[in-house]
Order: sequence, then C-alpha cells, then structure tokens
Amino acid sequence: MRYISTRDNTIQYSASQAIAQGLAKDGGLLTPFYIPKLPGKALEDMRDMAYQQRAVYIMKQFLEEFSVKELTDYANAAYGPDRFDSPAVAPVHTVDGNTHCLELWHGPTCAFKDMALQMLPHLLTASLSKTEEDKTVCILVATSGDTGKGALEGFKNVPRTKILVFYPKDGVSEVQELQMVTQEGGNVGVCAVVGNFDDAQTGVKKLFSDETVRQELERRGYFFSSANSINWGRVLPQIVYYISAYCDLLRDEKIAPGETVNVCVPTGNFGNILAAYYAREMGLPIGQFICASNSNNVLTDFLREGIYDRNRPFYNTMSPSMDILISSNLERLLLALAQDPEEVKRYMAQLSETGRYQVSDRIRDRLQKCFKGYFCDDKETQRTIRTMFDKYGYLIDTHTAVAFSALEQYRRETGDNTPAIVASTASPFKFCGSVLEALGETGIVSGLDALDQLTAKTGQPAPAPLAGLRDKAVRFTRVVEKDHMVDAVRSLLE
Repeated sequence: MRYISTRDNTIQYSASQAIAQGLAKDGGLLTPFYIPKLPGKALEDMRDMAYQQRAVYIMKQFLEEFSVKELTDYANAAYGPDRFDSPAVAPVHTVDGNTHCLELWHGPTCAFKDMALQMLPHLLTASLSKTEEDKTVCILVATSGDTGKGALEGFKNVPRTKILVFYPKDGVSEVQELQMVTQEGGNVGVCAVVGNFDDAQTGVKKLFSDETVRQELERRGYFFSSANSINWGRVLPQIVYYISAYCDLLRDEKIAPGETVNVCVPTGNFGNILAAYYAREMGLPIGQFICASNSNNVLTDFLREGIYDRNRPFYNTMSPSMDILISSNLERLLLALAQDPEEVKRYMAQLSETGRYQVSDRIRDRLQKCFKGYFCDDKETQRTIRTMFDKYGYLIDTHTAVAFSALEQYRRETGDNTPAIVASTASPFKFCGSVLEALGETGIVSGLDALDQLTAKTGQPAPAPLAGLRDKAVRFTRVVEKDHMVDAVRSLLE
C-alpha cells in the first residue's frame, strides 16, 4: 500500500512514512493510493470478534509494513479495559427499531477522538523506527475541544515525542479546557490562542510550511508531525468503528446480512464522516451519509450547492467542537471524487486565495448521490436533547443532538427510514451547562460542580475521567496571539 498527496500523486510514500510525516510537504494530505476491498465474508467473520480483533483485521489492509502481532499489541494496549470503560469499546445503543447510536466516548477523555488517539501514538512511534528517523518528533495540534485532550493523553510521556496543543480561548467548554490545562506529562504543552479554531488550525498549518522554522527545529534535533485528522494515522482507526458497529448489529440480529444502513455524523472538520465513506469504499453497505452541522453550516451549503465558501459569519455555539469553517479533511473526499490531484490543488489554491471554490458539475453530482447535509441552531439542539431524554430516557451531548436533528430532518424530507447509525461523539457531561439548560434546569452552576448538578437532574453518574478533574492542578495558562504561536513552540522545546 502506497500513499500520495491529495495535490500530487507523483511522489509516493510508505504507510510508515505517511504516518511519521503527517502532512505532505506540498501542504496536501497523505492518502492511500487506493482503498482496499474487504474479503467477501469479512463482515460475517468479524461479527463475533472483539473490537480489538476487528481493528487489527481492518487496519492490516492499509498497513502492509506492520505485522499482525504488532497491530494486535497496539490494539490491546489502545483499547484495553484500563483505557475504556466499556468492554465493547464503542458500544451501539439502540434508540428505537431503526435508529442506533454508536457511542464513541467511553475512552479516557470521554470523546470520540480517543478512538483514534489511543492508537496513533503506537503507530507513530513504530513508524519512526521503521523509517529509521533519529530526530524527536514535535507534534502540533489545533483543537476545537476534544482532539487536544485526546492527543495529550495519548502521547503523554511517549518517548521521542513532544506535543503542543493550541485551542481557541473562550471557544471550548469549561470541562474541555480543564481537561487540557491540567494535563500531566513531561513532554506536553498547552496554549490558548486569541481567536477561533480556524485561526488556531491555520496557524499550525503555517508553522508546518514555514521553512525557516522547520530548519530551526532540524538543527535542534526535531521535526514536525501532526496528531490532527490530517494525519492518516488518525483517520484509519476511525474507519474501524463504523465497520464494528455494523458487525455488532449483525451479531445482535438488528439487521440482516448485507442490509443497507445510513450513517449520520456530526462534523466540523469532516474527518469523522470521511472515515465512514472509506468504510463504504471497503465494502460496508452504507446508503446515505447524513452530514450534520450546527449554525456554522459551510458543509451543508457545500453538499447542497457544490460551492465551498468560508466567507461568512462565525458563530460560537453550544456544540463548539463543530465551530469550524475550514474543513481540512474534505480535501481527501475531493480527491476520491475527482481522481485528479491537480484539480484538488486548484480548489485548495482558490480556497487559500479567495476563501471559496466551486467544484465541477461531475464532482457535485457524485457528491450529492450519497451525501446529504443538514444543520440546526442552538435552540433546535436544546429541543433535541430534551426530546431524546423525555421520550427515550437517553441522555446525549450537544453534538450528538445536532446529528439526531439532522437525521430527523432527513427522514422527514425523504421518507427514508433505512436503519441508521448515529455517531455519538462526546459524553453529555463534557457540556453540562448546555445539557442542563436544554433539560429546563435553572440556577446552573459553573465548573465541575455542574457534573453533580447533571447527575442530580438525570440520575446518571459522571464518567470517572471527568469527575477526577477535581483533584488535578492547572499547569498551563499561556495565551498567545495567532501570529505568535511559534513562540509557544520554542518554549516547549527549551
């Protein structure tokens, strides 16, 4: 299996090179040259496997340089009982007869990013060995809330790594911020950026492409890599949980072999729903991809019109991990649809220069055959949270609520009641204030006391990793302007 840049297929990389490097030198995203097909009876074979076994089975298709034993060791370490509070790792909760919620938040940071970021450190350190890289990797991460903590926890005290997380000041929830600024580990750093997530993400990309900074790091024995979803080592483990969810539904006889399902995913950076698309390309019978956005609905408009335009107001919402106007992983989908890196390169140049691009009619038509986009505002998000709790006794967070609203809109518009898998991306306890407000609670307290308030309201206990934040001291308080992010990098490496 070889990997290419989304903007240039003339240079090819091995899997270990792609994971170690993170981002192509031309700014493109490293992507498999082709998507392998699952063997004919793979889904039936995986039906009774544990999650760890399924992960090895699927990831091996993309990682020819890695042995089954290596991947088995990584999967057991990443998804073991000391990391995840559910034996199923990513359990599927059936809401009603044809609606199933894939819970991706049972890991150490209570968000879906754990599904990839518990695996990535193993893949990255192994890749460094396979590529005979002798420098220390400096991992830069921009986060809208969940990736940061997931990456910090995954790379904590991993040898030959330094990790620095940038997050938008006042652009994450209280709990999300506390998770990051209290992070333990001798190789970690956290820094707030004045601005929004797009400012932080753009700043990280500029650091990656700044040749002067790269040379400075090289002289000091470091090189840049990424734990964001631009790294293939992040996307690959996400493919696993969609296939695993389908196998669980087969095992529990909720669907028949070969039965088509729809998938609904709340997303801002497009990586989570992209993984579902790759799962379908491997052979998973998915009919429609329902892309759910909040008021920052740039993806909804793109899927409906074929025009990507980030020149629009930015909204701070109660689903902050989706407050994104630059969806980096969409670039990989464009390559899959266009099959032409030069065409993708033109679109990305237009985006950089003007903030917008319009895809060809051919790409737009291919896109609209399988992707539907919907969005909702905070008021609708609150209504959905309350409805799900009152009607089904099922407590969800703000991002998952956006997904359920999108699914409801899709079904109402199309009449399509195909069984659906809804990706639930975070514990509701990460967004206590918003969830409590949605449930009609008044006198909402702040900080970690809100965990107890939500428990009192719903009768559900807070996850142990969040409750444990009470005992942790704040370590990181630095705030920088977006043009001074390099200063934080230099401080980390001192």
